[in-house]
Amino acid sequence: MILSLDHVAIAVPELPEAVQRFAEDLGLPLQGTEDVHAAQTRTAFLPVAAAAAPQPVPAPRIELVTPLEGQGPLVRHLDRRGPGLHHLAFRTDDIDGDMARLKDRGYRFTTPEPTEGAHHTRVAFLHPKDMGGVLIELVEYPSHG
Repeated sequence: MILSLDHVAIAVPELPEAVQRFAEDLGLPLQGTEDVHAAQTRTAFLPVAAAAAPQPVPAPRIELVTPLEGQGPLVRHLDRRGPGLHHLAFRTDDIDGDMARLKDRGYRFTTPEPTEGAHHTRVAFLHPKDMGGVLIELVEYPSHG
């Protein structure tokens, strides 16, 4: 089941400059950076809400995403569209069930099965042609129970 908005991803050509804009200039806290080798990207996450605010689900974040070592599909995206909004990500507690349900409704995914994402997540992207031109990511975090 879809639980909440997880993050808004922004494609950027250079991560340090983008981190400066969002973290230093806007004052959003930098949660950290991570290389996601499966997607050939380097990411930086910046939470939007105060970390001290009690919430059942963590606050949505901004994800700055850049090609890892100048490689991967994000290079083509930046070449064609330039920097800007890349995708919206929704947190789910059952990515396999959500994928099956959406496939039954005629939606297509960019991969047949979930792949590895940042923070040891499982992720799947809905094809933007089925979502009115918006790339949508489903994100399932590992359970800690």
